[in-house]
Amino acid sequence: MPSASPDNKAHTSWLWSNHFKGLVSIMYKESRHILRDPKTLFLMLLVPAAQLTVFGYAIDMDVKNITTYVYNQDGRAESRALIDSFKNSGYFTIKETVRSDDEIIAAIIRGDAKIGLKIPRNYSDRLLTGEHTAFQILIDGSDSTVAMQALNVSNAIALQKSVGLLSTTLGGSARLPVEARPRVLFNPDMRTANFMIPGLAGIILQMITMLLTAFAIVREKETGTLEQLMVTPVSRLGLILGKLLPYGIVGIFETISVLLLMSFLFQVPIAGSLLLLSGFTLIFLFTALGLGLLVSTFAENQIQALQFSFFIILPSVLLSGFIFPQESMPTIIRLIGQAVPVTYFIQILRGIILRNTGFEDLWMHGVVLAGMGMFVLTLATLRFRKNLG
Repeated sequence: MPSASPDNKAHTSWLWSNHFKGLVSIMYKESRHILRDPKTLFLMLLVPAAQLTVFGYAIDMDVKNITTYVYNQDGRAESRALIDSFKNSGYFTIKETVRSDDEIIAAIIRGDAKIGLKIPRNYSDRLLTGEHTAFQILIDGSDSTVAMQALNVSNAIALQKSVGLLSTTLGGSARLPVEARPRVLFNPDMRTANFMIPGLAGIILQMITMLLTAFAIVREKETGTLEQLMVTPVSRLGLILGKLLPYGIVGIFETISVLLLMSFLFQVPIAGSLLLLSGFTLIFLFTALGLGLLVSTFAENQIQALQFSFFIILPSVLLSGFIFPQESMPTIIRLIGQAVPVTYFIQILRGIILRNTGFEDLWMHGVVLAGMGMFVLTLATLRFRKNLG
């Protein structure tokens, strides 16, 4: 085998000396730099594994455990067997029995129920005499994913009930003995935009407000101007409020622009009170600002701020009920979702915008959101003062 020519050896030596010389040294330097920053290394290696585990359990497009209220006017064995069919399907959880249509609709407006099952007074009589009978399904159309699943499963249950009775001939022709009659409330066309856009508005408001606040303070840390501000005659509380309030004003203008786009571009009308929506939005912005400040107390640079922010943003997107219904999640994952502030804001947005829900049905969400905001902002302020002091 011929040896390499002197020209080839010279060319290889030239390439190494001009392009790759010091490569090992640079790699060694960067490796030591990474190892000196264990916080970033932890975020890079362990957080993705933790997130994949949590979100892998949370993401389930097959909606189950749909909260259901029952209005059983019949009360006999056949009607109870129908209720058992809903229970045994695995898709419905019977939460409460009510005594009127108004109670079902009120529960759906509050967000306590997604489905109302109404069994008429003559259900058993008509079934036993071979006559055609029907039950009604009241569906919360503001959640199009749940609504479509409930509609399909309800029709399947009615079909299953009819299979055993197909030998019955009604009116001279074979006809399905049992029929499910759905009535979709608040979003009768089950438009995906009506379900997605209000939730997306909440996610965007939290993400932008939190990132702007976190990045602004971390940037001050990196440039050293934050320490310079500490020698000025401004109290630490005044410094914190001075940094946060401008972004709160930005968040208000973002809210206005998002609502205008939602109404006019995506044709999602606001059914409820704008004043009530504004009040809850201010509470939520207060909480999002606190999250941004909290992120800034953990992050030493903007890369860490972005990584910590995604540690909050991803659960907000996947565990808040924005896309995947929380009813279908395992208990521990659902509890994690309940610790995410935007969970409550999305329920407020969908309640006011789609179902015209009033203050009396949403005030508890507002109290929880305000409590979270006070806790997060207090914790962030304490850490912020400690880091500066």
